This record gives sequence, structure tokens and C-alpha cells, in this order.
Amino acid sequence: MPDVNLNITNPNKHISETFKIKGDYSSDEKQKLQKSARDFESLLTSLMMKSMTKSAGGLFGENNYGGDILDTVFEEKIASYMTESKGLGVADMIYKNITGEELPDLMKLNSKEINFAEFKFAKREIPKLNKSENDYPTIKPSSKAVDRLKDYEDIIDKASEKYGVDKNIIKSIILTESAANPKAISTARAKGLMQLMDSTARDMGVNDAFNPEENIFGGTKYFAKMHQQYKGDTKLALAAYNAGPGNVAKYDGVPPFNETKNYIARVFGYLNNMEE
Repeated sequence: MPDVNLNITNPNKHISETFKIKGDYSSDEKQKLQKSARDFESLLTSLMMKSMTKSAGGLFGENNYGGDILDTVFEEKIASYMTESKGLGVADMIYKNITGEELPDLMKLNSKEINFAEFKFAKREIPKLNKSENDYPTIKPSSKAVDRLKDYEDIIDKASEKYGVDKNIIKSIILTESAANPKAISTARAKGLMQLMDSTARDMGVNDAFNPEENIFGGTKYFAKMHQQYKGDTKLALAAYNAGPGNVAKYDGVPPFNETKNYIARVFGYLNNMEE
């Protein structure tokens, strides 16, 4: 291929004005810029993944029933996770070019916000659920799950008293997470009765996530932290337990994931069944 010579008299002609960094953004403006930059990278990542998997018929194959819907859900979740974990660096570049500052690490911000090391539980009355929060239909768990749950009544009572969480909420989370199976493992590698991820288990002081007592105490402690962080809003606490506090912060409320919405509805549904 022959060389192509371009006759350029002014290499900067296409730039009418050099971009100038504005250094006086307010805190609210910076938060909006952070969210916009991350949302853009998440969208870009999702589009790239869709393009990469198209030749293989999608993540779940061409002939899989409902595969197109599942593809979209998984692509969005993976893209969101990648962006929160630094991802492609596009969000960082956009934010730095606009503000002249480094984009704050979302995952570090969330861990600071929770501050596990300094969190302390005082002996206090267990708050009852605000009835206005629960407008979900009643769900009856299977008899086998209920029978398994009976084996952990004493542990649940102790965890409830120690961390100030209604024991019926603990039971409802256990039924939703694992159907009271202490050896349950999710596709995301969450473990045990309350489905603790390894990182969460470590933060909660759990050495063996398959040990029912450790798991229930660790899961209840984590939920109690979420409940306190969101000022007693049980829906947000459950959303954070399921999707992570990073996603609650990202969407400024319950994330728009069907999995999380169904999770909250199921916990409340079991809770209604227990309190009838």
C-alpha cells in the first residue's frame, strides 16, 4: 500500500478552543458527574459485550427460551459490576478531563460509608416493621423449608436479640436466600443459610460460612448494618443485602433489577405469612 501524504498547514485547525478544566464544581455537581461517567461506561461496556457475544448467539445461545431477555439482564449486571470495579477506565478519563480530579473509587466509598470496624451494636429494643413498608402479597414457604428452619430457632433468637433485628425478618431472609439449606451455594458463590459472599463473611467475622451459627450471626449483623445505614428503611436494607450498597447508591434507591425487586417481595411475602 503506497504512503499517503497529507498536506496539513495547521495541525490544530480542527480545535477551535482548547478545553479548559473547570475547578469549581459543587459536591452535588461532582456526584452527578460521577454517576453520568459511570453510567456511560456501563452502557459502553454492555454494548461491547453484546457485540462480542452476538456471533455465538448470545450468552445463552440462539435456541434457549427467553435467552434474549436473560442476555440483556446479565449483560447489564456484568457491565455495571465491571464499571464499579474500575472497568475500562473510561469513566475515570471522562471525570478527570472535566474536573481535573481522580474519579473516587465507588467500592472504597461504600466500604467507608459502612465502616464495619467502628460499627457497634447497643442493647436496644427490636424495632417492629413499619406496616406501610409492606404492601406485598403473602407467600407461604414449603413445608420442608419450614421444617428445616425449626432447627435454627435458638440461633435466630440469639442473633435477633444481639443485633436488634426482628427474628421473623431473619427467618424470611433465610427462606428467601437458601430455603433454610445450610449447604446452599449460589451461582455467585454465596454460601450457607443467609448466602454470604466470602468478602462479606470476612467483614462480619465469619470463619466458616457453612456453620449455621456463624452464618446466621454474620448475615444478621450485615443486615443490621444495612438497616442502620438506611435509617430503618427495610426495603433499602434488603436491596443492599441482595444487590450491594453500591447499586443502592448508584440508583439512589432500590435498583431496577428484577432479581432485587422479586427478592424484596419474597422476603416481605414470607414475613406476612409469619405474622398472620
